[in-house]
Amino acid sequence: MEIHDIMSYLPHRYPFLLVDRVISLNPGKDIVALKNVTFNEPFFGGHFPNHPVMPGVLILEALAQAAALLSFRTVDNPPGNDAIVYFAGIDGARFKRPVVPGDQLTLHAEITRHLKGIWKYKAHAEVDGQLVAEAELMATLRQP
Repeated sequence: MEIHDIMSYLPHRYPFLLVDRVISLNPGKDIVALKNVTFNEPFFGGHFPNHPVMPGVLILEALAQAAALLSFRTVDNPPGNDAIVYFAGIDGARFKRPVVPGDQLTLHAEITRHLKGIWKYKAHAEVDGQLVAEAELMATLRQP
């Protein structure tokens, strides 16, 4: 999926759209997506001025957006019907190393459970094959 396809599924826009490309997506199973981290990201001005580091919560948000794409494609939700995915929980979040300008985050999310509108995912982010963050995410898909 290219950025225009991603934008047709996710309601996020700059500066909060944190998925640039989908590499692979297996509905009902898993997704691999990319986030290119550039020095021009708005959060780097204050986090931290002399040592720019991507906030961990935004790494988790990028993982959640990738997981949301997976959910929308799993239920074959067509773009534009106003469905939205809300975070419901984050468990076991761990951060292994800082993410800095020039890094490319590879976002992995796998559906571990889907029952009555509640989705659970095992997710992790890597840079150059090294684990930078991991968490279990829980979300709910709301459809009109």
